Amino acid sequence: MNTPDPVSRQPSCDDEYDPAWLPVDTALARIAQAVSPISDVEVVALREALDRVLGVDIQSPMAVPNHTNSAMDGYALRFTDLNGSSLKVVGTAWAGKAFAGSVGPGECARIMTGGVMPEGTDTVVMQEHVEQRDDGIRVADGQKEGQHVRYAGEDLAEGATALVAGRRLLPGDIGMVASLGIGELPVLRRPRVAFFSNGDELRSIGQPLELGDVYDSNRYTLNGMLRRAGMAFNDLGVARDDREQIKNTFLKAADMADVVITSAGASVGEADYVKDVLDEIGEVNFWKIAMKPGRPLSFGRIGDSLFFGLPGNPVSVMVTFYQFVLPALRRLSGEASWQPLRLQARTLDRLKKQRGRTEFQRGVLSQDETGALVVSTTGEQGSGILSSMSQANCFVILPVDSAGAQPGEGVEVEPFLGLV
Repeated sequence: MNTPDPVSRQPSCDDEYDPAWLPVDTALARIAQAVSPISDVEVVALREALDRVLGVDIQSPMAVPNHTNSAMDGYALRFTDLNGSSLKVVGTAWAGKAFAGSVGPGECARIMTGGVMPEGTDTVVMQEHVEQRDDGIRVADGQKEGQHVRYAGEDLAEGATALVAGRRLLPGDIGMVASLGIGELPVLRRPRVAFFSNGDELRSIGQPLELGDVYDSNRYTLNGMLRRAGMAFNDLGVARDDREQIKNTFLKAADMADVVITSAGASVGEADYVKDVLDEIGEVNFWKIAMKPGRPLSFGRIGDSLFFGLPGNPVSVMVTFYQFVLPALRRLSGEASWQPLRLQARTLDRLKKQRGRTEFQRGVLSQDETGALVVSTTGEQGSGILSSMSQANCFVILPVDSAGAQPGEGVEVEPFLGLV
């Protein structure tokens, strides 16, 4: 009796480790090398510039502050006159209405926060350190020369660079630009993203489910992540398992977008046509990433557009988006120095892991009674358990050589709030 040949196996998510899988850091480096930042600049009103990436350096047209002024309500005086004797009050410097005269020896002027320092004064004493007397004021000991004075140009000198290109604009930036009297800003064009899902089993919300059907949650998740990232995007719906439809959807997406994203269709099933289509119309490397979840990830180009083929499992979509797509989008946006926030925390639970791959487990980050950061697991970590992402507020990142962690050990965490 002849022994049958053994059945050959394709790589799968259940495999313990394959040295041919690409390390996470190597994949990130290859993506970064392939991404060229957008250089198209458009001018927008200052109020519309929030969360946009600045296109050119901004120089200050004036000194900030534009006059030497008081940082406190109090009294402006000469420091050398603080010898214990009374000082005569000769007037008041209001914010927006300067004291017209000068302050002589033995004199002082009442001054309000923001008021121009009167001629002859170099120090402000806060009103809480002053004793009122019939012949003027007396000042408490312990004052320092030049205290509570904001000097002209100490924040920004005229012509100095106020903001550097490549910065994502925050509320404080908008306020500072407004203080310079600038009402418009040159910003970089937002990256355009087109995405779709692939699979005959996918249904949109509102459609009835037959046996084996599932609602397409991935497009809603991608919509939310792209919106939070500040991208311009188009949702192209679901492409069925039809080669021509998939090809036409890819070509349509690449024609309108800088980045094309698809979920599912990257496996080895007979009905998955994505790889065949991309081999025809694009340039793509199908990477088997040494990570969990999200091992089947593809990246390449379709014409001038970048392409990311994300896995189909809902958690894998979110993990691979945050770890690979978001850094590429930030770089494409022209953001010069974006990095996800990563912290150290003490795990409260045992974290199981196999060596040879990086794992992104879902956790809940909090502070203990001492204020130290601690993290607990959300429970089961399967790539189809979308509730693990809903309950979590961070990733627990277990590196490739780690065999897990015991309660009380330190681990690296990546808060979700640092990813937007």
